[in-house]
Amino acid sequence: MALGSWVALLALGCTSTAPRALEPELTNEPTEADYYDLVSYATPENLVLEVSAVAMLPDGRPMLATRRGEVYIVEGVFDGGELTYKLFADGLQEPLGLLVEDDGWIVVGQRGELSRMRDTDGDDHIDVLETICDDWNLSGNYHEYCFGPRKDADGNYWLTLNKPFGGEPFGKVKWRGFAVRITPRGEFLPTVAGLRSPCGVETSPWGDLFYTDNQGEWCGASKLSHLVPGTFQGHPHGIDSCNDPAWPYEHPGEIPDGKLMPVAAQEIPNFQLPAVWFPYDKMGRSPGGFVWDTTEGRFGPFAGQVFVTDQYHAWVHRVTLENVDGHWQGACYPFRTGLESGSIRAAWAPDGSLLVGETNRGWGSKGIRTFGFERLVWTGKTPFEIETMRATPDGFELVFTRPADPLTLVDLAAYRLESYTYKLHSSYGSPEVERAEPVVVAAEVVDDGRGVRLVVDGLRAGYVHELHADGIRSVAGWPLLHADAYYTLIKRPALTP
Repeated sequence: MALGSWVALLALGCTSTAPRALEPELTNEPTEADYYDLVSYATPENLVLEVSAVAMLPDGRPMLATRRGEVYIVEGVFDGGELTYKLFADGLQEPLGLLVEDDGWIVVGQRGELSRMRDTDGDDHIDVLETICDDWNLSGNYHEYCFGPRKDADGNYWLTLNKPFGGEPFGKVKWRGFAVRITPRGEFLPTVAGLRSPCGVETSPWGDLFYTDNQGEWCGASKLSHLVPGTFQGHPHGIDSCNDPAWPYEHPGEIPDGKLMPVAAQEIPNFQLPAVWFPYDKMGRSPGGFVWDTTEGRFGPFAGQVFVTDQYHAWVHRVTLENVDGHWQGACYPFRTGLESGSIRAAWAPDGSLLVGETNRGWGSKGIRTFGFERLVWTGKTPFEIETMRATPDGFELVFTRPADPLTLVDLAAYRLESYTYKLHSSYGSPEVERAEPVVVAAEVVDDGRGVRLVVDGLRAGYVHELHADGIRSVAGWPLLHADAYYTLIKRPALTP
């Protein structure tokens, strides 16, 4: 799909091509499991499957990498029986990303290099392993992870390089906390500065790159952010590397400690505010990998949206994006809780279900297991949800997955809003600061109850707008499955002439 089509699809909230089923007759208040089955897979007792990457082979079999350096091909995932794990490769150094190429190569991001591997004789075992690029160094710090790769329209591979935590036993090395591109010829191109712990990186359907980062020092809350070449994402750890001739962009300069995020964006050269903040605990703690829903309705009424794993909460949440005056921004929403372990990687299966790879080694998780491999499957029933929340010049427009009771839509007491922002500072995380309570002053039903336009007094650009729509009911009287949405309003849309 072309860029213009994707922009229109996302911005207008027309995110689903799935048919709208009639509201089912329900005798009990619905739960997440009514709409999305969670299929869990057992692993052999001798297999420690700390999944760190998930990819699909052209023949429809999943390929899993583990933090321990193994790569497996999994058979039987869609058959309802016992799975077979075939060891494709081992001895890799903490592979945290897999990318299956059209020519048979499988590109893998290791801690200290970008590599490619191949099975040349069809026996499901590696025959060739080649280095594409290893032009970055390691200090020996345990937290110098390498995430990716993902590919852009020019054929470059993108990686995100974690900053170290704690000591650096062999001295500080360059390019930690950077997103980098590796050209098809293996050339190393530092591209974006200021990353902290960027666990997920993904290419959007229109070709832009995005990444997830984890809350901590200089990163007030976890986030989904657009990787724009030359931008500074907020963490100053590695910016001395911007003095290197290999960095072709402007140096971000001295980073002030304690500025509000919207103020920092005005004062720091090329500072990039995120597309979406994930408020702490309300929308997870540790976002990992993410995928755009390209299943064209086979995963339910959220086609075109983004599904994000969260390691600590062992769940998946979703995001909608729109481009406002050149900046991608949008909202995040709860989706499916109750996974067995910390979810960090996701990939679409051929049938439109979502494969999720899990581990909690090295990080705490609310899950009941130390690792796992699961699948989310849409049951075919459409939940009553806020499908999209989008910004308007004077408020927000909500679109629902089903028609709502119009009397509840126009009841101003059905809505409650809060707004806040974060500090750019050296302390770990940030409280929600500059809090206020915008007020819904008018509500207009649109699209025969599928949507409502809210006029809001007290909108603030640069702030999260947290919505609670607990008073909305479906035509059958049920509440929203999830009544909360969190919109990161970086820019307010202009009035249409």
